Amino acid sequence: MNPHGSLTRLLRTLGGFLFIAFSLPTAAFSQASVPWDDLQLLGGRVAPGSRAQMALQTGESFAGSQVLTPVHVIRGRTPGPTVCLVAGIHGDELNGIEVVRQVFETLDPGSVSGSVVGVPVANLQGFRRSSRYLPDRRDLNRFFPGHPAGSSASRIADALFTGVIRHCDAIVDFHTGSFHRTNLPQVRADLANPVVTELALRFGVPLIVHSTGQSGTLRRASVDFGIPAITYEAGEPYRFHAGEIARGLQGVRQLLRALDMIGGDTDSDAPILVRAARWVRVSDGGIYLPSRRLGDDVEQGEILGTVTDPISNERNEIRSPAAGRIIGMALPQVVIPGFAAFHLGDLNAPLPLAEAVDPQASPEDLDPEERPE
Repeated sequence: MNPHGSLTRLLRTLGGFLFIAFSLPTAAFSQASVPWDDLQLLGGRVAPGSRAQMALQTGESFAGSQVLTPVHVIRGRTPGPTVCLVAGIHGDELNGIEVVRQVFETLDPGSVSGSVVGVPVANLQGFRRSSRYLPDRRDLNRFFPGHPAGSSASRIADALFTGVIRHCDAIVDFHTGSFHRTNLPQVRADLANPVVTELALRFGVPLIVHSTGQSGTLRRASVDFGIPAITYEAGEPYRFHAGEIARGLQGVRQLLRALDMIGGDTDSDAPILVRAARWVRVSDGGIYLPSRRLGDDVEQGEILGTVTDPISNERNEIRSPAAGRIIGMALPQVVIPGFAAFHLGDLNAPLPLAEAVDPQASPEDLDPEERPE
């Protein structure tokens, strides 16, 4: 499909829903004279006012058996947009998996307008192995939109993108920190895109980080295709965090209310916008111990933590290169030089990320979705 044609379709569909949801009373949306039939997806049909669990074939195991990824679908009784929730692209990131599960456990199809599609565990093979990666050690979130004749990761990405993502009007992708790092609850979005920005604002999380997204990520591929997408980042891998899960669930409900897909009032404060962010890396190897906490505001030159050589007992300080807020950080561990320890957000940058960077900084220091190690 031509992505420009898809963008036109998007602006006619989601743009109209956004205008109604944000500018008109709820009753105006319910009176929309739009044909509302069964939702056709993955070779099946879901009738209005019902739910279904479908299966997407995303590959084969080493034994040759099919890998079937569960896809949950709720088709509301009345017209509305189709919102897709995707989690578990990295198999060791658990918070989003539980958010998606709870969304479908608590939503009543009879009280929904539009459709909600959920892929709770996109990387099923990685999830079964408690691994970020696919069995061939590829990162699935670097291969979207994928290709049907590409690598294993590219084929899985293509199956998900073609079978599910292209049929949706908006995407929320759920992630946590990677490799023993943790993230302050935040939405990542391309703030230069007004439709994406509106989606991010309506999610209701107090912190929004500007990022176009690295090429190959689901969010970037979706936006390039013409489907607005945001990422919810919260917590660390391998664990379930009750607070971050509850905040993510609240964000989904806020978004569905803002789109007039479920009832209730939206209630959230204006978020803080982080227009630029960078990683602070250690210069020495040893035992890393942070002295500041996630969410702390720091000044330039302030000590963030220490790295101590376990043999010589020589201690080196990690100092902040600029003022900002700690939006992500590594947990205490043994590190080597170049290790990304703190993710620092600039709350005062006047320009988008690409125009407000330190010219001496490398791209990997500046892209929040670049692998920090």
